[in-house]
Amino acid sequence: MKAILCQEHGTPDTLTFEDIAEPRLESGQVRIAVKACGVNFPDVLMVAGKYQLQPPLPFSPGAELAGEILQVASDVTMFQPGQRVLALSACGGMAEQVCVPAQTVMPIADEMPYETAAAFLLTYGTSYYALQQRAQLQADETLLVLGAAGGVGLAAVDLGHRLGANVIAAASSTEKLDIAREYGASMSINYSTDSLKDRLRELTDGKGADVIYDPVGGDLFDQCLRAVAWNGRILIIGFASGTIPKIPANLPLLKGASIVGVFWGRFVEKEAALHQQNTRQLFAWYAAGDIRPKISRTFPLKDAADAIAMLAERRAIGKVVVTI
Repeated sequence: MKAILCQEHGTPDTLTFEDIAEPRLESGQVRIAVKACGVNFPDVLMVAGKYQLQPPLPFSPGAELAGEILQVASDVTMFQPGQRVLALSACGGMAEQVCVPAQTVMPIADEMPYETAAAFLLTYGTSYYALQQRAQLQADETLLVLGAAGGVGLAAVDLGHRLGANVIAAASSTEKLDIAREYGASMSINYSTDSLKDRLRELTDGKGADVIYDPVGGDLFDQCLRAVAWNGRILIIGFASGTIPKIPANLPLLKGASIVGVFWGRFVEKEAALHQQNTRQLFAWYAAGDIRPKISRTFPLKDAADAIAMLAERRAIGKVVVTI
């Protein structure tokens, strides 16, 4: 079968398109013919050898996939061949087939395209967990979203609007901010031309943001600390800037603010029942048309390295998907 392989850590252009053996089906697993694989920032980090959970070489990137079940292990009773599903995997999704544990697999409706299914759960799951459980976002609170046109950022804008918050989108270009406004942001900040801290204070009459969603890190995080509202919550999603900021502890003290870590993968593992509850809500909102994942670009499997490079260079808007 065909697959994209990371044979040595480095930049996306080191990835190769190879013929490899089909994966072996183990106890408790299902075999899926992959139709689409979402591209996420952890793929960039994994290829570079900088992710916290690093598979042994060689490996295929891709943690979020959708396709059709080909085969189930003898001890798997909840699925059968022919079902349309999405699945989560540590890696391996950028290949024609993958074998994954049955508990990571979810059926999808016939009305949900494979490309959408592969672009849905990781970004919307992360953002809903962040806003609902970690920040306990309330209707009419002000939510500032950094990286607001990226995968998780645009999902946070979409969900924040759905939850009744006043959403301020922050991004690096007018084009990205226009997309965020289409998804429910009522105000915007271009932090490539304006001071994030100063502009946020202007937009909130000096109050600041009740909740700040930060997948970027770096210098912008320091501005977030200085512009969060009293009793505000700053959500640490990731560090797309490449820089993990140091936190001056006096600033959250003076603001009565909370700095809250968001690790969705660990949440899925540790709080499975609550994760399933979140997932049911997200699928219900999708079916009702209340949330709508944006796929800005698709790439064929042979060009998956270009898809990962698009994220690494921060050129993606919404989600990028590899199709098989």
